[in-house]
Amino acid sequence: MDNHINWGIIGCGDVTEVKSGPAFNRVPKSSLIAVMRRNAEKAEEYAKRHNVPKWYSNVDDLLANPDINAIYIATPPSSHEELTLKALNAGKNVYIEKPMALSESACLNMQFIADKLGRKLSVAHYRRAMPYFQKVKQLIDEGAIGEVSSVNLRIMQGRGNNVIARTAENWRMNPSISGGGLFYDLAPHQIDLMIFFFGEVKAAKGLSVNRFGKDEVDDIVSGQILFQNNIVFNGFWSFNNAPADNADLCEIFGTKGKLSFGFFGETKIELKTADRQGIIEVAHPKHVQEPIIEKVTAYFLGKEENPCSGQTGAEVLRIMELFSGRI
Repeated sequence: MDNHINWGIIGCGDVTEVKSGPAFNRVPKSSLIAVMRRNAEKAEEYAKRHNVPKWYSNVDDLLANPDINAIYIATPPSSHEELTLKALNAGKNVYIEKPMALSESACLNMQFIADKLGRKLSVAHYRRAMPYFQKVKQLIDEGAIGEVSSVNLRIMQGRGNNVIARTAENWRMNPSISGGGLFYDLAPHQIDLMIFFFGEVKAAKGLSVNRFGKDEVDDIVSGQILFQNNIVFNGFWSFNNAPADNADLCEIFGTKGKLSFGFFGETKIELKTADRQGIIEVAHPKHVQEPIIEKVTAYFLGKEENPCSGQTGAEVLRIMELFSGRI
């Protein structure tokens, strides 16, 4: 097993059907050998459909399997800290879904325990490994738009949006489970990518409000980040607008021009400068988490650096807490 990662999934729900689950059998030196879900019938059905050798309805039974040396936790965020600590104490390395937990302090505790036990922990901020966003970073780093000065981001979705995974229970609107509505579900993608693109954060602040009071969570959030390199980020998220006003747009401005791109299904990157204008198209992999799962597997085998550490996961939560007024 020192040369091969045998995975067990805790929480084989909708997000694992295409985005992540099949990828564990596609990357080198990686196999999915067991899944767990509290509903035994659904766990068995998932295992049969995906040709997974073993299935469980109890976490402890899964973790007791000596053939498993890594765990992918794909449950709602409220259980991430508890399950991560269980897995780490059982001697497993952990790949954890985003948001990493419900708070920065919980994330830091998870990384602390991993380090204390000599285990490895990675966070599923998978967009940073996708070819589309790798291309955005390449264009930034090679100076295609000159020196970056600022970023404007706008995510606007009506209540019937198609950018989140469908579940039987709409737990994302329960803050005790999700942390804080659609903002806590979608914003980790954007905030993590800003950190991936621009590095260390100097300061952050924001405003958040439950404008329409239809749920227990805020539906409008705005936030600003000042990076150590003095790049300024402005972000706006709204989740109760008219469907005709839906938006998924990030614009990065530089001294020579700008880059424009989206986050949810968009395959085109628009580049505009005085002497260069055009569309760059980059297709997404069928299993969008496959590129980062390959990197995480290599990290667990000691062959690559961690593609997304618990410290990064904690920083994302810290910024989200600042934006939402929790700290």
